[in-house]
Amino acid sequence: MPSQLLLAIPLVLFALLAITFLVVLRRAGRVVAATREMDGFRQMAGDLAARTAASLAGAGERIDAVRRGQVAPATIGETLEAARDAMERYLAEAESLVAPIGYDPLRVRLAEEMGHAARALEMVAHGCATLSAGSGGRAREAEGQTAIKRGYLNVLHARDAVLEIGTNLRSSRPSPTSPRWFSDRSAD
Repeated sequence: MPSQLLLAIPLVLFALLAITFLVVLRRAGRVVAATREMDGFRQMAGDLAARTAASLAGAGERIDAVRRGQVAPATIGETLEAARDAMERYLAEAESLVAPIGYDPLRVRLAEEMGHAARALEMVAHGCATLSAGSGGRAREAEGQTAIKRGYLNVLHARDAVLEIGTNLRSSRPSPTSPRWFSDRSAD
């Protein structure tokens, strides 16, 4: 009987060690999967933020030329339309991103800033249409200039916010909350 007990003890210890090893391996697999999911989200959202910022920068340059009187307002219609179309596509892409637990606020902020940019581009288009109409006198001209200037500033703010979100996503330890200066902007 004691020889059977001496033989059973190592087998029981081996079984406990194997079970412990499997539990640790399974938990490590979950950590690796969560890390892979986080990195995938960070890469996709960061790339989306970079493309959005580049699109807004290009449109912003053309709008600034109109604002300064270097280009006629009627000549940037295609640029505005392309930028608005890009914002709609980017917004749909941002809304389809699957954020890891706790990082949905960044995805939501990114989508909100794209919506702000789209509305700013519409404001610029309204200002350009008002100035291109030519009739209405000084009041209509002032309205058009104001719409272009406000839209331009809103495009710049949206671009800066998207860049900051992208920078936050690319940092070694991204914060799941909104970055600094525009964190309360959605409360307006």
